[in-house]
Amino acid sequence: MAASHALSLRARGAAVLTGITPEAIVLAAAIPIVFWHLRYQPSAHVRIGSTNVGIQLSDLAVLAVVVAGVGVGRRLGFGPLRYGRPLWIAAGLFFLWITLEIAFRAGSNGYPWQTHGVTAAKFLEYALLAPAVVLIVRRQADLRLLLGVVVAWSSVATFVGLLQFFGANIFVSGATGGRQLSFLGFHDFGALSAAALAAALVTIALPTLGLNQRVGRLGAASGGLGVILSAPLAAVVGLGLAAVALVLIVHRRHELAPRRLAAVAAILAVTSAGAVAMRGDQLNVVLRLVGIERQQTTNQDVESYAHRSVLAWIGWQIFLDHPLTGVGWEASGDPSRYLPYVPEARRRFPNEPDLAFPAPNRSYGVQNLYVQTLADLGVIGFLMLAAVFVLGAWLAARARTAFTTVGLLWIAVVAGVWSALGIVAGIPLDALTWIAFGLAATPVAERIQSAR
Repeated sequence: MAASHALSLRARGAAVLTGITPEAIVLAAAIPIVFWHLRYQPSAHVRIGSTNVGIQLSDLAVLAVVVAGVGVGRRLGFGPLRYGRPLWIAAGLFFLWITLEIAFRAGSNGYPWQTHGVTAAKFLEYALLAPAVVLIVRRQADLRLLLGVVVAWSSVATFVGLLQFFGANIFVSGATGGRQLSFLGFHDFGALSAAALAAALVTIALPTLGLNQRVGRLGAASGGLGVILSAPLAAVVGLGLAAVALVLIVHRRHELAPRRLAAVAAILAVTSAGAVAMRGDQLNVVLRLVGIERQQTTNQDVESYAHRSVLAWIGWQIFLDHPLTGVGWEASGDPSRYLPYVPEARRRFPNEPDLAFPAPNRSYGVQNLYVQTLADLGVIGFLMLAAVFVLGAWLAARARTAFTTVGLLWIAVVAGVWSALGIVAGIPLDALTWIAFGLAATPVAERIQSAR
């Protein structure tokens, strides 16, 4: 009996892996490593000049995926990359502009170009995931494996977050009964959960794409609950954008089914309501900032959305003073660049506690990708970044395959989450962003099959 059960498990395992390439397994194995907070990873530091370069386990995982992509490209050809040529050009120009910004300001007073250069290099390192995904994920089986691992890892993160919610003191947990970080952090936990949920919405709304329905159901449960537990409202915004993108794809594929869309709407409504309820104590602060509610702050707690409003205002002022080229890659987080704007920020937000404002010993950064890009890289850099997102979404909407539909929804998710984070290289959201672009730039399915 035990022997037959073992044979059954082995047969099922073999069936799951049928048609999956070793390179796809490398990508799948990298997901749990990349979606794991850096504080829990083994790391090493290398001294280069006056800068310490940190090398984490996730860097090695990304490198393994890139090497696997190059390997499969050499074996089967790099032809699949042609479909995403507009995206690669836009991304290349964006990174070229970052390089020029660093080079032009190297040696200038108060600009640590070595430190910012290391960050730019890691940002580029994660960007290499996009072409690697195009080369690796060539079959439906490869995509199913990727989505299955993302949903499974999201389920693990949600389970950990649920334990933290009920008081378990594991990893860095939030207050019992409040929003939780799991083993990722609020926004990365929310991004992973939203990605799993978005993949589930595709399986519900478009069953003809052939994605695993059981994985979809698990993604809907774990992803939705994970978004509620982490409660980043930026992820809710991203899911709203993903819903619009999904309706667009459903319409263009002529597969409108009111019952399935109603199920999608219900899942999103419950998820959004749960996340908003988890953050309800901070919504009053937002209302006060826009003048609807004007009560005085009676404590020294820093509410996150009020805090981000202060930082975004400072970033916007930096941009207004340097509109064309900005102040340099990541320079908006340097004291020499932001300190001149702090006194005016205090007058603009007189009711905020002292800790809400940056100081020489607390460089918060702008904490909004789009405002920070304007402040750091100016209109030129912002338009280049916008081109990357727009072209990625356009390629995905144009193809309308299972690969590109998931990619489009993930682009929408990360576009929302980045509104609450500044430029931070080497985090899980970074990886999700470029994996999404890779799926969006994957050629039409029929061409992929012929390439094999």
